[in-house]
Amino acid sequence: QVQLVESGGGLVQPGGSLRLSCAASGSISSAYVMAWFRQAPGKEREFVAVIRWSGGITHYADSVKGRFTISRDSAKTTVYLQMNSLKPEDTAVYYCAARRGTYYYSPRLYDYWGQGTQVTVSS
Repeated sequence: QVQLVESGGGLVQPGGSLRLSCAASGSISSAYVMAWFRQAPGKEREFVAVIRWSGGITHYADSVKGRFTISRDSAKTTVYLQMNSLKPEDTAVYYCAARRGTYYYSPRLYDYWGQGTQVTVSS
């Protein structure tokens, strides 16, 4: 079992920055991939970024490429999402997710989820 707890959301003006954290506990290991998804009101949950816990290989959605950075601190078993140049369309609940094995872009293929943290980009 893996437990995930997100933090760091809030209200930010367009062009601002936020850093989300996802603290992992339980049987997390190098075999896992950790991902961030987001869900805006009335929309489906969508992939944002993913990182392989062992080697730090990363992938991003085109909509956030060049603005968001996913990273991990294996000593703290924490994954981060640094979000810069935020836009109103980034407003959503952001979720941390984990699965063992390869990464996928579909949220249906992830086994473990955090409770989510709200990010609101507005002036």
